[in-house]
Amino acid sequence: MNKIVEARFLAPEVKLFRIEAPKIAEKRKAGQFIILRVHEKGERIPITIADSNPADGTITIIVQGVGKTTRLLNTLNAGDFILDVVGPLGKPSHIEHFGTAVSIGGGVGTAIAYPTAKALKDAGNYVISIIGGRSKDYVILENEMKQIADEVYPTTDDGSYGFHGFVTDKLQQLIDEGRKIDFVLAIGPIPMMEAVAKVTKPHNIKTVVSLNPIMVDGTGMCGGCRVVVDGKAVFACVDGPEFDAHAVDFDILKQRNRVYRSEEEISLRDLECNYDKMFNEELKKQKEQ
Repeated sequence: MNKIVEARFLAPEVKLFRIEAPKIAEKRKAGQFIILRVHEKGERIPITIADSNPADGTITIIVQGVGKTTRLLNTLNAGDFILDVVGPLGKPSHIEHFGTAVSIGGGVGTAIAYPTAKALKDAGNYVISIIGGRSKDYVILENEMKQIADEVYPTTDDGSYGFHGFVTDKLQQLIDEGRKIDFVLAIGPIPMMEAVAKVTKPHNIKTVVSLNPIMVDGTGMCGGCRVVVDGKAVFACVDGPEFDAHAVDFDILKQRNRVYRSEEEISLRDLECNYDKMFNEELKKQKEQ
């Protein structure tokens, strides 16, 4: 079992956890993920490692409560335990000195983009960070990004904060201004990553996306995370999770991610009656502290 040493909400339904996992903290590299189970009868879900501290043996994950398991996870607090955490899994991000690198995070995707953006900066790149959210409340890790990136541009769909528009609109603006961009990392909802790929492809800008399809074992045995890249079937868990954005078949990716949609909705409905009460009490408690 892995003890939670810190738990706090960053945005509505988005919660940061710092978890005791010394062996993972020691070996983890940017871009890798864990698979965890909340309880014995729970499903196994992949979560990217946002940060780690080998000195105190902890890893940091940021979770958006969308389905049953992530919402259940978000009811846990410091002092609680997660049944099991396995990792680090997946290939680390490919890091080199590209020149000017743009790191794009959509919603909770910013948490996944953060460690790679830091690694890109450490490799000597000039890093531009574009972080997006539906509204100001959903823009996360802005201060953390400002500590590592040379330029940070928050964007909101509704214009409540920063640049009014999608992350792709800001990226297109930078390109139209003649900014020389050598590399783009885009992580977030599938439609967002696909849209980024469409913006960069005409300009031949090397673009990488991190895919998080349905995953069970994380070792390539189950085949659940199969995606099509450059016309070939690969496994996101062992061949990725990062791939050339211009080679990903996003249509197949979207279809596979909808396979268990009805079952997910049924499981979520079973939880929602009690979850709303637990979530609101936790949020109230944090505001009073």
